[in-house]
Amino acid sequence: MNLTQQLSTNNDCYKNNVNKLDSRYTTFQTRGPLGIMLHSVGCPQPKAQVFADTWNQPRKEVAVHAALEPGRVIQCLPWNFRGCHGGGDCNNTHIGVEMTEPSTIRYTSGARWEETGDGTGTKAHILGAYKTAVELFAHLCKEYRLDPVKAGVIVSHAEGCRCGIASNHADPEHLWNVYGLTMDRFRQDIKAAMEGGTPAPESPPPTQTPSVFQPYVVRVTHDELKIRSGPGTNYDRIGEITDRGLYTIVEESSGLGATKWGKLKSGTGWISLDYTSR
Repeated sequence: MNLTQQLSTNNDCYKNNVNKLDSRYTTFQTRGPLGIMLHSVGCPQPKAQVFADTWNQPRKEVAVHAALEPGRVIQCLPWNFRGCHGGGDCNNTHIGVEMTEPSTIRYTSGARWEETGDGTGTKAHILGAYKTAVELFAHLCKEYRLDPVKAGVIVSHAEGCRCGIASNHADPEHLWNVYGLTMDRFRQDIKAAMEGGTPAPESPPPTQTPSVFQPYVVRVTHDELKIRSGPGTNYDRIGEITDRGLYTIVEESSGLGATKWGKLKSGTGWISLDYTSR
């Protein structure tokens, strides 16, 4: 892993840390991070330098501690500075790290994407970035004495959302699931790397073609089914279905309070699929 430091000294968040603007910044600097959050940039751009340059400007809403690509990490904030990366309380507790994404994918809607090549470049980038992330997280866990398998220490942006400490994102699992990678496996690989093992398995499960989600119809089996603004009971209740009719689901997601959540075609919101039949 090649780790270089290119601090975002022009970023307002960096300046707020230097000027010790308020207790959010001073507390993070004095205490240090309680965990690390893993993000994925959400666009087909494989170069970490692009993001490091973008964030190093005034009036930027994003300030991330590091961006990484396969084999390379660019540190953008001191590890003990408060960042602005997760859209919630995680900014006050977690280091934020962004993984770049391969140029050989195209987003179709939301977190759904499709392959634009033969799959070789996509697989190489995603698995290479995964391995580099394992190495970086192992290094940081050692430095700050963090237990990678302890609940809430190493989390993805998606997990942070489900826990109520980050904004509504699906990264990075929306890229990993094609290759059988999970956050649980990521945490175990970090632990193994800290103990001197191989940073990440060299032969993950075989590549699968990303599946395209097909909308389907469900029948509500509950007299009063709540509609929420997002996939989880941690989201606001914005409506209610009071008849056992048919509804079209255009997206699925995991979340608090249900085995699976479904997004209504009408755009009204999300319902628990535990109270429906397909």
